[in-house]
Amino acid sequence: MDKENSQKNPASDATEPKAIAQGASIMPRDFSISLAAKGGAGAVLRDPGTERIQRMRGYEEQYVDIIDYIVRITHRIWEEKDIGYIYDTYSQSSHVYDDYGLQYGSEKIVSDTAHTINAFPDIRLFADEIIWAGNDEIGFHTSHRTVIKGHNSGYSRYGPPTGKPVLLWCIANCVSLDNLIFAEWVTYDTANLIRQLGFDLPTMARKLGNELGEAAIDNERFGEAERLRGQGAPEYMLPSIESGFDVEEFIRRNWHNIWNRRSIKQVRDSYHRSLLFRGATGRVFYGRGEYQSFVLGMLAMFPDAMLQIDDIYWMGNDDDGYLVSVRWRLVGTHRGAGIYGAPTGRRISMWGIAQQQIERGRISKEWLLFNEFAVMQQIYRD
Repeated sequence: MDKENSQKNPASDATEPKAIAQGASIMPRDFSISLAAKGGAGAVLRDPGTERIQRMRGYEEQYVDIIDYIVRITHRIWEEKDIGYIYDTYSQSSHVYDDYGLQYGSEKIVSDTAHTINAFPDIRLFADEIIWAGNDEIGFHTSHRTVIKGHNSGYSRYGPPTGKPVLLWCIANCVSLDNLIFAEWVTYDTANLIRQLGFDLPTMARKLGNELGEAAIDNERFGEAERLRGQGAPEYMLPSIESGFDVEEFIRRNWHNIWNRRSIKQVRDSYHRSLLFRGATGRVFYGRGEYQSFVLGMLAMFPDAMLQIDDIYWMGNDDDGYLVSVRWRLVGTHRGAGIYGAPTGRRISMWGIAQQQIERGRISKEWLLFNEFAVMQQIYRD
């Protein structure tokens, strides 16, 4: 691979990578290239194969497809501790968005990775699911759900070693081209991590929120979220009258009606009665009732909340079901009582990633992570 030319690829210099806009034509129609088809991440690491099964122009020859690429670069960087491999797999002008905002450039990624591995030297990352779309011309979009395990035997940004074990989820959405990741949105379950380390969440959020300072906190002086048009009611999105199941239409309608229209009954129409939900800070829900309570709790705390979907892609078909990645953001004002304490009137900026499994037209499983600790920092800081 010509590394100099790959570094100059226009996609690698994009200041804000675009969501997939080409439509269903670049979404995988089946699961032939998937973790399940390969027998899981362990099977990939043991025997990835030698022959390419997918076109990957510009990628290292050792990778047979995009699933193989994501699994093996993650293992090499984090578990084999080849941190310098980041220089070969991340663009020099890469953008990484996490709980602490925008991290710019591969050097910052190297620094943050070294810091985390130092804090958890026995860290293990187990790939639980990878949803992908795209190709080697427009870029591969991947949504990598991971289980992270380790012991805090080194110093971290939260303090001295505690020796405590941690187990948490992470979802990283990446865009790569020519062997280089040039954009990443990563949601670590940071609040759950801090809680497992034995710290008090509000106290730590206040401390670190104050240390960040005003410049690092979203500007609170913005107007009402534009959820409503004029003085009218928010639109209720109806199902498409076209025949067949439209994944994107279903997802956008579902999220809008529940979160912006406040039609909580939509949960019963769009989610399976035996729903399994895993969310930020260790939340686990079974069934639609518990999920409805979660939504109501969030809307009660942020009654003017407005949610926007920034990116959607999926893989699958009507017969086998679909796996969908949804990247979203929400703005609102902390005006109601709830798990974050008495109302403060603070404006918050929230973003997250959800992976949803759709079977026979209904969501049967959902994994949803968001920057909950950053939300706490915005609320609790002095």
